[in-house]
Amino acid sequence: MQKAVILLVEGKRAGQNTAVPALEKAGHTIKLCHTGSAAINTLKTFSPHLVIFNAASMRTNGVRTCRRLKKNHHELPIIHVRAAGEPQYSEAEADVYLEQPFTPRKLLNRVKDLLPIDHAIEEIVRYGHISLYLSKKSVDAGKGETRLTPKLVLLLEQFMRHPHRLLTRRALMQHVWNTDYIGDTRTLDVHIRWVREQIEQDPAKPQYLKTIRGKGYILTISNSQTK
Repeated sequence: MQKAVILLVEGKRAGQNTAVPALEKAGHTIKLCHTGSAAINTLKTFSPHLVIFNAASMRTNGVRTCRRLKKNHHELPIIHVRAAGEPQYSEAEADVYLEQPFTPRKLLNRVKDLLPIDHAIEEIVRYGHISLYLSKKSVDAGKGETRLTPKLVLLLEQFMRHPHRLLTRRALMQHVWNTDYIGDTRTLDVHIRWVREQIEQDPAKPQYLKTIRGKGYILTISNSQTK
């Protein structure tokens, strides 16, 4: 995962809702400011990849600060965090708005989405005729490069990193959707169909990503199939 330098504007009363542990655990470098004015002054000598303004931890909604940051640093992405039940302050001109509560993964995914693509460290997963570009969230299976949703990237990555192995429906729900619930797997079925549309010649008659009835799915591509 690409590492970022982040300016985090967060009040001292953030408590257990602080974003610091999740960001540091992911390897990001954090510069912490407790007020909007401190953040504005910090940016005079500090150049982060993005700003996270945790208004939920402060006595301000952060609109004025975020607008000033955008005016002076229009290229700088901003994530605005608000407390549960608070309105989305679109006038803050943030790039992403998050309402508490949310999972650390959701925050990290939003950070990742806002980072510029570093082609020098682009991680590519290849198997058979398929090339999956993780940072760009795209795939090329011989029909040209196509953008994917984050869930499709996670799902296809599971199959490509475990070829010839049966992946159960439960395992896929755990890894991609972070749930053990498999009472309704229509979402998984739809995403499997979308993956097949990207990698199969005829998605209705899959040659590579096959269903093992009552168990799950398996991705197998032989050399003869890719010739």
